[in-house]
Amino acid sequence: MLTFRKIAVPDIMTVNKLAQDIWTVSYAEMLSPAQIEYMLNWMYAPATIETEINEGVLWEFIEEEGSPIGFIAVTPLKEELKLNKLYIHPAEQGKGIGQAALQHVFDHGKKNGFKSVYLTVNKGNTKAIKAYTKAGFVCTDSKVFDIGGGYVMDDYIYTYVL
Repeated sequence: MLTFRKIAVPDIMTVNKLAQDIWTVSYAEMLSPAQIEYMLNWMYAPATIETEINEGVLWEFIEEEGSPIGFIAVTPLKEELKLNKLYIHPAEQGKGIGQAALQHVFDHGKKNGFKSVYLTVNKGNTKAIKAYTKAGFVCTDSKVFDIGGGYVMDDYIYTYVL
């Protein structure tokens, strides 16, 4: 049975390891190994995750039978939620888990009075774009974000109205 469990500071190293396992496979055709390493060290450093948790970013494990198989991170803004992260281990992809995770985010947003959910997705991530479109997200913009280290994130912005 699929469950969601709030991530706390003692769970951070599990998130870090899961992110490495996911990113090295999922982004291998989109990003260079050096950029993957840079982004993992930037976004999944224990201090970064701890700071985000302390600042109100909701991090949750996606668990199957009590074992983490993925995670989500959502930032509450004024009237919308920003879905920062939705990652599922490659061995578990294609089983409807991503759609269930999105529904979990939608339910959280509705329950807490948000009007929409938005996210950014790499323009080359056709698998994720297909999943977001299937869930009802609409492409509303595109941007290039300078993330330092000589790297950029070239992303679409997708929005889902709750």
